[in-house]
Amino acid sequence: MRKYHILFLVLGLAVLLIAASKPNRPEQVETALAGVLAPMVAPAPLDFSPCATFDDAPNKDEAETNYVLYRDFLKTREYDIAYDYWKKVHATAPAADGQRNTVLSDGIWFYEYFLSQTGDQAYIDSIFMLYDEIDKCYPEGGYVAGRKAFDLYYKYRSRATKEEIFNLFQESIAKDSLKTNDFVINPFTALLTELHDSSLVSNEEAKAYGDQIRAIIAHGLENCEEPYCERWRIVNDYAPVRLEYFETVKGFYDCDYYSAKYYPIFEARPDSCDLASEIFSRLNWGGCVEGDIAYDAVKAVLDSDNCRLEFAGNAGVGVKCLQEGDYDCAIEYLLLAAQEEEKALRKSELLLLVSKVYYVHKRNYPAARTYAQQAADLRPDWGEPYILIGRMYASSGPLCGPGRGWDSQIVVWAAVDMWNKAKRVDAEAASEANKWIRQYSQYMPEKGDIFLRNLKEGDSYYIPCWIQRSTTIRASN
Repeated sequence: MRKYHILFLVLGLAVLLIAASKPNRPEQVETALAGVLAPMVAPAPLDFSPCATFDDAPNKDEAETNYVLYRDFLKTREYDIAYDYWKKVHATAPAADGQRNTVLSDGIWFYEYFLSQTGDQAYIDSIFMLYDEIDKCYPEGGYVAGRKAFDLYYKYRSRATKEEIFNLFQESIAKDSLKTNDFVINPFTALLTELHDSSLVSNEEAKAYGDQIRAIIAHGLENCEEPYCERWRIVNDYAPVRLEYFETVKGFYDCDYYSAKYYPIFEARPDSCDLASEIFSRLNWGGCVEGDIAYDAVKAVLDSDNCRLEFAGNAGVGVKCLQEGDYDCAIEYLLLAAQEEEKALRKSELLLLVSKVYYVHKRNYPAARTYAQQAADLRPDWGEPYILIGRMYASSGPLCGPGRGWDSQIVVWAAVDMWNKAKRVDAEAASEANKWIRQYSQYMPEKGDIFLRNLKEGDSYYIPCWIQRSTTIRASN
């Protein structure tokens, strides 16, 4: 029987910290924003559109000529001239050749461009009128409902409630099933977790959609063709991580889920007491009991002489609650132990353990940062809390953006700030801090992406989302 030292468990909990989402380095801005900006791609063509085509125009040759002209002027960025020709085509042959929605989707592009130049909100009405026209001319599938929801979520949030946008995404998924468009999945997943957290989506509905989201992503990855596979990879980087929110909901997943996900990790390292303790906690949280293969195997390791631990007082109760998967209880008693503790060293270790419970198990990043900072304040020469805060920032790509692209990349700036601070205050933390800096610096925005936003390296930049910190602009190259 060996005595427990809080630092032992603090370090052990780091084994299964949430894997940070690595915002990939896009070749160009369009690729970086692929998870946000969906192209105007027509749904599967009909045999014949019910709307007017070139063949229905009063002068077919003139309509086709005007179509070619406006498309050519678009390519040369002569937008006003292009728009004049587009209006003529739209008036006589909105369905073009009856096989594609190009005229209508180009109209949406025109109005989005004019909106960006003038700020005139009337253009938004025109955009949604064209979406309705696409739905009339090409009524197959959930493309239009998905596009409307996408634009409302990312561009025009004041025009609809979260529930209304969610309902549009539901309509799109209901119509397209496994063939749901990739641009639907990320915002729908975000809304699913937000509405569930607000008690507006039930556990049963969330479970069903979680399973469907995973199935849609698997189908998309399996059946995609380049370059569109990159878009599915972006979705796959984001949605499954966002769905991990449901692991914080007691009773949402059963023992089978936690066994399937975490027991293989234990089997790969069955001699690690730290890992066994962490996984045993998750199995308990999932409702596993004696008689379950995974539960019994992990418990046997913890009960062995090598891993058996003794605890005292509130700290002991807190650690016992942690192992049993009762995270609120663990936090309560660990904080009580910290309040009672007079020695800064032990108090700081208890607070850092509370931080890791919030980070790993509760997915509550602001609370985790608060207690990590309190631990650092008690020991100004301790770098470990700043290492942890940096990892929180680095893993926030799927929380603060679509998983890739600008919003998901800039979190690395804040992470590097923390890792640099860890090096400054604690020489022993330098090696680990440098490891994280090397790993994540490549995922910062590229110089071209910074330039396109009229920003400069070295300038100050405020990161929103839950991070809400000012940092310094840096480039990956």
